[in-house]
Amino acid sequence: MKIFFLFAQFFFLNTSIYAHGISAQDMQSMLDGGNLRYIWLGATHMLSGYDHLLFLFGVVFFLTTTKDIVKFVTVFTVGHSITLIIATFLSIKANYYLIDAVIALSVIYKGFDNNKGFENYLGVKSPNLLVMVLVFGLIHGFGLSTRLQQLPLGEQNYEILLKIISFNIGVELGQIVALIFMLAVLSQWRKTASFLQLSKVANHALMFGGFMLLLMQLHGYLHTTNEEEFGFNKDEHHHIHLEMQKASQRNYTHDSL
Repeated sequence: MKIFFLFAQFFFLNTSIYAHGISAQDMQSMLDGGNLRYIWLGATHMLSGYDHLLFLFGVVFFLTTTKDIVKFVTVFTVGHSITLIIATFLSIKANYYLIDAVIALSVIYKGFDNNKGFENYLGVKSPNLLVMVLVFGLIHGFGLSTRLQQLPLGEQNYEILLKIISFNIGVELGQIVALIFMLAVLSQWRKTASFLQLSKVANHALMFGGFMLLLMQLHGYLHTTNEEEFGFNKDEHHHIHLEMQKASQRNYTHDSL
């Protein structure tokens, strides 16, 4: 139980400090560098995007043929590429915490669907998976766009479009690297008896991870939209989160001893 609360506290304490922000150093590197910088940023963002990776892991969890893997990953890629490019180029904005909350719901959805939750718990046929992957792909792309719009993209349309495409290429390269690792792990795991024994548990864990991400994003949304209700400004909020995190670590160390 203690581990659960520490895990939850870790997510909450890091929401306002680490989520979504683009550092001044990163912005300067984008200004100094060319399109290759945006490719690199897109790749690293995807490889560190736990919400995107969890959803992708859920999508390929039970896929065993190359045809199915290519089909579903392509649909997901087309979906997030469409909204990433269009939303960024047209400067379509939304609260990034709310977008990421929906992305967290997509992770929960995939774990629920993998465990046949619609049939077993709701008594209905699950929605067409290919369509749902496309829909969630569009939402994931909008989430990626909220990050990219925090960076300097230039003033000329062609310059902006090249940077967006460069970032998108990086995202796809990062996705390929992550996918290779996922498929290698799943391929080896399927050869063992534990896969059938623990696949349901693994997807429950996927749902739990999505639920924690959902709480984290809603927590961040409340802190950014209702700061007055918390009784302190953003700098004080940051400081208090750091102090709470240090205190929790000290208490855990003391209790462990």
